[in-house]
Amino acid sequence: MAGTVTHDPPPDTGGRQGGPLIVTEDAELLDDLLRLCAAAGATPEVHHGVPERRGSWEAAPLVLVGDDAARRLRGAARRRGVVLVGRDQDDSGVWRRAVEIGADHVLVLPDGEQWLVDRIADVAEGVGRPALTVGVIGGRGGAGASTLACALAVTSAREGLRTLLVDADPLGGGLDVLLGGEAAEGLRWPAFAASRGRVGGGALEESLPELHSLRVLSWDRGDCVAIPAQAVRAVLAAARRRGGAVVVDLPRRVDEGVAEALAQIDVGLLVVPAELRAVAAAARVASAVGMVLRDLRVVVRGPYAPGLDDRELARLLGLPLVGEVPVESGLRRPGEGRTPPGGNARGPLARFCTAFWERALVEAGAA
Repeated sequence: MAGTVTHDPPPDTGGRQGGPLIVTEDAELLDDLLRLCAAAGATPEVHHGVPERRGSWEAAPLVLVGDDAARRLRGAARRRGVVLVGRDQDDSGVWRRAVEIGADHVLVLPDGEQWLVDRIADVAEGVGRPALTVGVIGGRGGAGASTLACALAVTSAREGLRTLLVDADPLGGGLDVLLGGEAAEGLRWPAFAASRGRVGGGALEESLPELHSLRVLSWDRGDCVAIPAQAVRAVLAAARRRGGAVVVDLPRRVDEGVAEALAQIDVGLLVVPAELRAVAAAARVASAVGMVLRDLRVVVRGPYAPGLDDRELARLLGLPLVGEVPVESGLRRPGEGRTPPGGNARGPLARFCTAFWERALVEAGAA
């Protein structure tokens, strides 16, 4: 159980911080709190009362006070980020003691363990602006969605944004192949299949292959073709907490795992070749995706069928038009050492992606 005493938000740390301060003499409670700190990847400072060392009480990003120590903190300076931790669900006096020491929250173990792990991890990792997350999906097979997803990620990284490219299509052949990094060291999706709860953002980033100044979460060449929805949720949440940009290459079907990915996407781009059969297929994809993703826009790829242009195609689909994604020759093919999609900063594809990011970041208030 976790309860809020005050309504002040936790401080925006904006970058990696130190571990929490623990104040308790209860050995059993201390063992539990140390275990939860370890699960969150944080190293705490432990005291029996208000620290004698100047500044420790004020500077700690989070203070976990055992209910046994509340009386010893009544004269301490008031600050935000104090959590009073107890064990007795039936002790009504815990709320009075929380008010006396100026605690923001009251937490009762073991029910509140996951909440506390998340809070400790937030202050350990730093909580800033979440990544702008863009999903790319083809209106039909062969629409060029994977190429656009790679180009968006490569362009974002070149512009200096921390960038993660996520391959959410297990049947797509692997975006690491498209980027020429199938042999690069690092983890692939199957390594995260058992993930539950909280995944450390920094640990995730460091574990993935780095290609063209961005991190890539792709598929290996094994038999795994699905990741549990809980793992998708945990991994994408960790990626978003790192800030910058996350680009997700989506399959055209919507299962539980894809729905979890869609739920964390800010802007969706539906890539549609400009011909009638593709429009009909894209309408079905848009209907399925639109049940989860609220901001879905259309990107048109030529050449155009007679009677069609980009605005007419967007009108037929009932979606906002982003523009026409240009065709660019000389893109990488598997096994060749050519420039990856978006790798030529002066090419039409990179210019299209740069313009998209400029608009999207302004819309998101991140510029």
